[in-house]
Amino acid sequence: MRRALGIAAAMLLVSCSGEAPEEAAPVEERAAMAPAADEAEVVLNLPAPREGVTEDRMALLALTCVHKQYPNKISHVLSSDADAKTPKELFPAFYGCFDWHSSVHGHWLLTRILKTDPEGPMTDVIIESLSESFTPENITGEVAYVSADGRASFERPYGLAWFLQLVAELEESDDPQLREWRETLRPLEEAIVVKVKAWLPNLVYPIRLGTHNQSAFGFALMLDYARTVGDEEFEALLVQKSRAFHLGDINCPLAYEPSGEDFLSPCFQEADLMRRVLPQDEFAEWLSSFLPQIPVDGSGDWLEPGIVTDASDGKLVHLDGVNLSRAWAMTGIAKALPEDDPRKDALYASAELHRETGIASISSENYEGSHWLGSFATYLTTARGITGAGAPK
Repeated sequence: MRRALGIAAAMLLVSCSGEAPEEAAPVEERAAMAPAADEAEVVLNLPAPREGVTEDRMALLALTCVHKQYPNKISHVLSSDADAKTPKELFPAFYGCFDWHSSVHGHWLLTRILKTDPEGPMTDVIIESLSESFTPENITGEVAYVSADGRASFERPYGLAWFLQLVAELEESDDPQLREWRETLRPLEEAIVVKVKAWLPNLVYPIRLGTHNQSAFGFALMLDYARTVGDEEFEALLVQKSRAFHLGDINCPLAYEPSGEDFLSPCFQEADLMRRVLPQDEFAEWLSSFLPQIPVDGSGDWLEPGIVTDASDGKLVHLDGVNLSRAWAMTGIAKALPEDDPRKDALYASAELHRETGIASISSENYEGSHWLGSFATYLTTARGITGAGAPK
C-alpha cells in the first residue's frame, strides 16, 4: 500500500532511495540495499521535525521504513516452492525496515514516542502508521508464520525480545487505542512466549556475542516484559537462567571490545541484565569482580567509543549501535549502584561520551544504519531501560 502522510520531508525520500557507493560494502550487502524500482517511487510526506528534538528525527526514520518493503533481508527457511514469497506475504505486519526484527523495534519506537510525546507533531502519522500494521488479519498472518514447523529459532532471542518490549510498552498505557492494539497483538505474544519458555530450559550456556544472538540483551528485555505483564513463571525462569549463567563471571575482558561488528557490548549488557536480577548490595559486589576496570576517579575517557569508518557498510555501521547501547547500559548500571559508590561518576561520564558520539552519528543518509539505529537512540534518550519494570530498585 502506498500512502501520503502530512507535510513533505524530502530529505527522507532521498536518504532511503539506497544510494550507497557500490564499492563500499560487501557484495551481498550492496545487493540487499539496492532499491527496488517500485519502492524508489514511494513519496513519503511527513511532518517536519522540531529543531533540536532527537525523538522527532528518530520517529521520521521509523515512519520512513516500517512500510518500506524493499530492500529486505529475510531470515526465512524454504521448505518448498510454496515458501518462496515476498516479505509482505510472509510477514503481513512486520515486513518493512529491511528485516523482521528492525521492523518490530521500529514499531516499538513509534509506540514509545506516542506514549512519551503524545502532543508532538508526529502523533497523527504514527497512529495512522501503526493502525495499518496492527490489524487482526496481519497478526494472524504473523502467528501462522512463527508457529509453523521448522521455525523454532526464528528471530530468537533478539527479534522476539523486541516484540515483547513492544507489548510491554502497550501494556503500560491506559490509552484506549493503545489498549486495543495491545489486545490485537496478544495472539502473537502468546505464541512467542510459548516458544521462548520451551527454549530456555534447553539453553545450557549463555550466548556471549555482541550481535543479535546475545542472550543477555534478550533476557533483559524479556525480563522487563515478564514483570510488566505479571508473568511470574517467565520471570522466575529468566532470573534462574541469568543467575546460573553469570553469577560466577569475573574479569570480563573489556579490552577485547568492541568486536568489528558489535552493536551490543557483551560486558555491559551482561551487567545491565544482572542489575535487574540481583539486590543492590549483591550487584555492587558482583560488579567489582566482573568489571574491576571501572575507575573511581570520575573520569570519562577510560573507554573509547566505537569508530565507524564507512556508515554505508551494513556491518561496520553496527559500531554506531554499540555506542548507544553502551550508553544506556552504563547509565542503568550506575543507577543500580548505591548512592555513595565511587564508580558512578565514571560510568555516567563515559555514558555521556558514548551518547553524544552515538546520537551524532545517526543520519537518514544511509539506510544501512537509519533503518534500525533510531530505535537504539530512542531506547536511550527516553530512558526506556531505567523506567517501568527496568527501573533500578
